[in-house]
Amino acid sequence: MAHIAADKPKLMARVRRINGQVSALERAINDDVDCIAVLQQAAAVRGALGGLVEALILQHLEHHVAAPHLDEAARRKGADELISIIGRYK
Repeated sequence: MAHIAADKPKLMARVRRINGQVSALERAINDDVDCIAVLQQAAAVRGALGGLVEALILQHLEHHVAAPHLDEAARRKGADELISIIGRYK
């Protein structure tokens, strides 16, 4: 996964931000914060995680489906992998 390694600093920064948001959500629940504030924090976490997944999907498309050097079998494999993941992503 050389393409992920190339973007590792950006991806890890996103994961750290998401981790911070999840920690804040945990604290909010633990501290009995108002329910709308907890819902807003949960929505923010979901949005941030969705953005990370979107970035990873785009990388996969670029490197394992749309890259010009790939043969048809490699493209099909990359597409099948993506179809499998999208089926689980709801």
